[in-house]
Amino acid sequence: MANQPGLITLTTDFGYKDPFVGIMKGVILKLNPMATIVDITHGISPHNIKEAAFTIGMSHSFFSAKTIHVVIVDPGVGSNRRPIIVRTDHHYFIGPDNGVFSLIYGSKSETLGVTHITAEHYFLSQIGQTFHGRDIFAPVAAWLTKGVETAKFGDMITDYVTLPFPSVSMPNKTTIEGEVIYVDRFGNAITNIKAEELNAIYSINPEAKLKIVTKGKQTELKNYYSEVTDKGLYSLISSAGNLELFVYRGNASALFEIKVGDIVGVMLAPPS
Repeated sequence: MANQPGLITLTTDFGYKDPFVGIMKGVILKLNPMATIVDITHGISPHNIKEAAFTIGMSHSFFSAKTIHVVIVDPGVGSNRRPIIVRTDHHYFIGPDNGVFSLIYGSKSETLGVTHITAEHYFLSQIGQTFHGRDIFAPVAAWLTKGVETAKFGDMITDYVTLPFPSVSMPNKTTIEGEVIYVDRFGNAITNIKAEELNAIYSINPEAKLKIVTKGKQTELKNYYSEVTDKGLYSLISSAGNLELFVYRGNASALFEIKVGDIVGVMLAPPS
């Protein structure tokens, strides 16, 4: 098939101690030695479906068209949860139907179809009940790179699982209420408040300052981490375009007991 997909990314909670990721790569390369595999991360917190959803939602657009993203955070492995392929106007996504692709469904990419993978002749010959990454998802990704159309893997479904993700609210035109949705390995707390939302309220009065508050503590908005030298709590716009809370060369989550779900408020404060 002309212009068929060839790049596969892997995102899992498998960690780096066990051989699971290497085994998946072996399965893929045995079926298609010409495939290219990129690890996004294998450090997702165990069983944390929403963390995986945020990670792939933040990452996928930086890859070329027709990339195949395999995402496996699968506490329901072996149960009746369905293996699926999600096809958008740019990429393919393979993984369990447990909500891990919720932000893909709600992204700017158009979801062209979701296929329940049932064609067992594309699986490994012997399927276990605990490692569908090896037995189903890896070989299906490899077969996609060999030009097999998504329709060959099963029937399309419309009742796929979508998890609720918090959205920001605006009690008034100069106030935003959001929350922490992700904490990275440095302890930076990333919120669901976007830069464009901050710009919208700031444009009401460019001479005013943004007052950013979480857990009763006010933070100052900075441009980059090393703009400060102390161990106070500050904020900036992350590389993903989200409002982020940080401590320079420190762990904001640990030092200020910030966790996923904590409320963050942004207000337009009149100039002093």
